[in-house]
Amino acid sequence: MTFGEIMTYSSEIHVTKTIMNEFMDDFIENILDTDIVVVGSGPCGVTAAKYAAELGHKTVMIERNIYGGGGMWQGGFLLPKNTVMAPANKILEECGVRLKDAGNGLYVCDSFEMVSKMLTSACDAGAKLLNSTNVEDLVLKEDHVDGVVIQWFPVQQMPKFITCMDPIAIRSKVVIDATGHDSFLVKRLSEQRHGIPVPKGCGSLWVDEAEKQTVELTHEIYPGLIVAGMSATSTYGAPRMGPTFGGMLLAGKKAAELAHEKIIGTKVKSAGKALKMGHHNVLVTE
Repeated sequence: MTFGEIMTYSSEIHVTKTIMNEFMDDFIENILDTDIVVVGSGPCGVTAAKYAAELGHKTVMIERNIYGGGGMWQGGFLLPKNTVMAPANKILEECGVRLKDAGNGLYVCDSFEMVSKMLTSACDAGAKLLNSTNVEDLVLKEDHVDGVVIQWFPVQQMPKFITCMDPIAIRSKVVIDATGHDSFLVKRLSEQRHGIPVPKGCGSLWVDEAEKQTVELTHEIYPGLIVAGMSATSTYGAPRMGPTFGGMLLAGKKAAELAHEKIIGTKVKSAGKALKMGHHNVLVTE
């Protein structure tokens, strides 16, 4: 477009009809009845969505903020640098993120580049994002999770006397709890099913151990519900990892592969053994 080129005409009604029609078509076709719902679009959630979509599944990320990316927008102490430990650097390299080797298996990158390229990668893979949307509850049948209950997040900010508007439901074959420290879906499930732990919250900082346990503790906690990343460490009281993201990325990849195995019934042939961490004893706080 050159300066002075005349813009095409479009009426206000045409703009509005286009937004409404496209959203409703997309919602009914790709979101309402889907394969995998990822709740949370932080480092774990966006990685899970990327790999789930690449494995051929209809995938929806749900994020209560107006923007996706969670805590990736800034690193420790609000500084715009993010770190990951090997082998998680391979995930960022797949997304085209430029990394600097900081030595001893640690890599650093610009936070803006990391979050924007990871979100783009998930989008390019076919994942959908419902932003400004809050997951209020699970769809919970006799013996399995069958989806989630959603409402516009701004509704929750309104005065209580007008927040009695009913939500709607999305059906999915698998739900991934990537809600971070809140472990919201596990907490909700623990109120209704015996044997589901009430999330303890994360233990104190221990970077190496936390990175390992973030991946190790990611698992299917109840039929149809996978707890992943910080949601998993918070559920079991494992240490926090602080301002580094490698364990959360690897946990997201693992969650996607677990969801795929649940749906398809066969194990994923991962590109990498390089992306797997060795077995270790899980250490949680009491």
